[in-house]
Amino acid sequence: MENIPEDRILKFHRNTLEDVRKTYGYESSADMKNAVDILDEWMKTQNHFVKKDFSREYLERTIITTKGSVERAKSRLDKVCTLRTLMPHFFGEYDVKEYFKEYYYKYFTHAAMPQMTEDNYRVFVLKNVGSKYESRNFLDYYRLFIIFAEYLRAHDYANGYIFVMDYTELSLMDFLPKMNPVDLRQALTVLMEGYGVRIKGIHLITQSKFIDGVVAVFKQVLSTKVGERIQVHKDMDSLHKFVPKEILPREYGGEDKSLRELHDAWVEVLSSESHTMYQKMMNAAKTDESLRQTDKFNDQYMGMPGTFRTLSVD
Repeated sequence: MENIPEDRILKFHRNTLEDVRKTYGYESSADMKNAVDILDEWMKTQNHFVKKDFSREYLERTIITTKGSVERAKSRLDKVCTLRTLMPHFFGEYDVKEYFKEYYYKYFTHAAMPQMTEDNYRVFVLKNVGSKYESRNFLDYYRLFIIFAEYLRAHDYANGYIFVMDYTELSLMDFLPKMNPVDLRQALTVLMEGYGVRIKGIHLITQSKFIDGVVAVFKQVLSTKVGERIQVHKDMDSLHKFVPKEILPREYGGEDKSLRELHDAWVEVLSSESHTMYQKMMNAAKTDESLRQTDKFNDQYMGMPGTFRTLSVD
């Protein structure tokens, strides 16, 4: 990849490609080309991969998500394909605009911000609203966010992500009991271990006394290192100490469009014909477990959260 293609929403710094590559030890495009060649050749030898023709751009972004490690990139490719087989309930062919329309504005508004931080991190803002939630609301949101992650994996070139979660209009007393830690942990496994979403920080905005319960749930399902990156803010001034306000939506003291405007733009992108076809293609990138060496499956996957008793491994 010689440059980052223009995107309908995502923006990059002039030197994002070179700077991110150098962060992970790739001083030249030739170095990255060699790494992608190795990953591409390895992928073609994996008999249990149903799909073996990932684009070179996709493979490069996979290497970036593993901080430049080709060996870890092999594992990540294997894992994301395996997760589509092990956890099919998170993956589906949805018309984003239609299937999730009851959730927009009734339960949440969200957006990946167009502008990056100076050190090439992307901010993702999620505003939860509403007073009544059901468990299925959470599972459907995880499905939607995985669709979002698929888009970012194909188009973004970030060091990682900073999450801002706004609970100021949410009834945490109703919200908290409906959170299923098992579903949350599985969804985070898909996002972090499958898609390589690296979390620099999680910032929760609320004055509710029930926020400690939400933090406790997150810490149950996140690694200790990531759990320590959770910050609770009672106002925007506190948030701005950690997140550059100029790249936030205007209602968060930023200089960009409103969160709702950005959300609407993302709905159009994620429901576009091109992304819908791409999502369908990537959902087919699974594994045929009958062709995998059983010992490797047991070593790598049997410790993952949830139960996979329905999977037959010969």
